Formats: sequence, structure tokens, C-alpha cells
Amino acid sequence: MTQRQKPGGFRLWVEWRAGRIEDPVSRLRYLQTVAPERSAVRTGRSTLRRAGAIGGLAAVVVVSSFLVRAKIRVEPPPTHARQAEAPVLWSEDLPQVWLVERTADSETYSNGLRVDNRYAISTHPRSFRALPADRPEQDDETRRTEPVGIVFHTTESLQAPFEADQNQVLKQVAESIVEFVRRHRAYNFLIDRFGRVYRIVQESDAADHAGYSVWSDAEWIYVNLNESFLGVSFEAKTQPGQEEPAVSPAQVRAAATLTEMLRSRYKIRGVNCVTHAQVSVNPSNMLVGWHTDWASSFPFEKLGLPDNYARPLPALTAFGFEYDETFVRLAGTRLYAGVEMAEERLREQAAERGLTFEAYRKTLQRLYREKIGRFQHGASEGVEPEE
Repeated sequence: MTQRQKPGGFRLWVEWRAGRIEDPVSRLRYLQTVAPERSAVRTGRSTLRRAGAIGGLAAVVVVSSFLVRAKIRVEPPPTHARQAEAPVLWSEDLPQVWLVERTADSETYSNGLRVDNRYAISTHPRSFRALPADRPEQDDETRRTEPVGIVFHTTESLQAPFEADQNQVLKQVAESIVEFVRRHRAYNFLIDRFGRVYRIVQESDAADHAGYSVWSDAEWIYVNLNESFLGVSFEAKTQPGQEEPAVSPAQVRAAATLTEMLRSRYKIRGVNCVTHAQVSVNPSNMLVGWHTDWASSFPFEKLGLPDNYARPLPALTAFGFEYDETFVRLAGTRLYAGVEMAEERLREQAAERGLTFEAYRKTLQRLYREKIGRFQHGASEGVEPEE
């Protein structure tokens, strides 16, 4: 898709959301989250354009500075289905969760999590390198073996009605999915529709869940996340553009306790807990969205996580990936917002380097192709249950 064909606009999207926040302080907090912090100290054209996009409220700079100093993260308001809710305050403090009891078949943790270990298997020990976020052309020579993030998936399997009279069918379907996932070593954990948590591939080993993929935090860029991120899948099926989670309350509760345990055990930052749709890429055509499970409907806040849909998509900002009409149709509002923010950041970066937008994007794409050969280990696409 060319630039002229791309639908919508980041400015209109921001104005639409901001206009629905009645409290002025909450509105300014929201505007702070969608404006990169560095824009508050710039006086160039990109800063003026951003100021226009948020309605010319110069006071946002003051609020931004205060919030940054206080080290408080403010999530943008949820989607239109939950407009009346206030923004959610979130901090990076790691949960404190410990193992209470271990038997031959299960583990119980201090936050109420119970993990079924009867199906646990090994693959190969995880091992990966990352790229410095400020110098992606350089490799970090350190090999790592501890997971640094979580990718959330859905099985995309057929769904029986979640009703009491379907209990036997639901149990049979769950058992078949567990066996399928185990056979294909597809995830580290699976959460069935009753909220039961199964360990599939040991955390010390890589599961075949993310394939060609890209994510980054403030320090590192991660490529092909099988090795660096844990894979957690819900027995669920999503629809194009969906913004409400298609999972049971029991699954959400189980996922929250599992996420707490994994973050506590491996010191995983909230910013590195993301969805498959956010990280999946196709190197053959340099498009994002090879897989789009959890495109816009993941309940980050209910799992004690920041709304990572509100982040610029790293595949675009780090390596110049693009998107097409199919992605726009499947993505939904929340994921597409991350694309819009990423493209705006790319334009700023191109201007800083004295390059056109397209020339800079091609430079980043060449960098990705140079690097991808060094990260081939574990890069095959994750296998998902057949329908």
C-alpha cells in the first residue's frame, strides 16, 4: 500500500480519543502517552506538527515533564467500547510470586497459580543474542539463556459453546489441543477454556511459537522470538478487527497469575509482554502481520500489564517493515494505532538523517536482511492447531 492509500490518520485518531475524556488532567495524561517524550523538548517542524495533532495544548509539556520525573506510566484510555473508564496508572514494579508446592504432576504458587506439568517436554536450550537499540547495526556478543519477554497467542481452533451442557465436548477438545500443541512443541504454556494452565515446553527451552518476529524495548531489539521470548497461548479464536477478548473469565484470571509468576521468576519487563500480531513479520515481502492473533483485543490491563498497543510497532521503526490492506482489515483500531505512531517516528528519524522517508525505510530493510542470517536459529514459523 502506498502512503497516499493508507487510511485514517494519527492526528484524527488522537483527537477522537482525547475528545472523549472529560477530565482535563486525565486528557493531558493521555496526550502525554501518545506523544514521544523527546517531542516535548524539540522546536522543529515535527514538534509543531505533533502539537497541532493534540489540539495545540502547550500545557502537555508541563504535564509530560512531571509524569516523567515521577516515573509514572499512564496508559491511554481503552477503546470506544469502554470510553467511560479512566486511564490506568501502571508501574514497572515486578510481582513477588514464589513456589509453594511441587508434586510429580503440578506446581502451586503463592498467587494461586496451579501449573499442570504432566505434558511438559524439552526441545533445545534457548540461546540468543540481541541488537543494541541505539546501534542495531552492531551485534551484542553476549549469548543469553533466560527469557526476556512473553508472546501471547491464540490457538485459533474451533470453539464449542462455553456452556454447562457442553462440558464433555469442551474437555475433549481441550485434551486434543494439548496433545496437538505438545506434538508440535508450539508453546511454552497453554491455557484452556476452563482456565487450566499446562506447561508444554520447559521455560529453559525454546518453543516453536513466534517464528520470524521483531520486538524491542528501550535497550535491545529482539529478532526471531522463539529463543528470547516465552510463548503463552489461549485456547481461543479471534475475528478480524476484534477489540473485545474472546476468552473466558477463567482464562483471564489464569493468564494474570501465570504472567505474574513468569515476570517474577525471570524479571520480565511489562513492555516485553506482547501479542503475536504485534511481533509477527514476513521477510519475503517485508510486511508485518504474517500472523494476527490477538490483533487488537488482548486484555493487557487485566493481566497487570501496560497497554503495549499504544507503542510504535518496532518492526517498522527498527527495520522499515510495511503493511498492506489485509493487515489493515485484520488489525483493528488498537494495533493499527501502533503502526501510525511507528510511521510518524520513521518520518522524524528520516528527517534527522537528511533522508526521504522511502530512502530511510529501504536503508532499514537492508539492515534487517543483513542481520536475519545471523538469527536463523529457531526462525521457522510457529505451528498452530488445525481447524
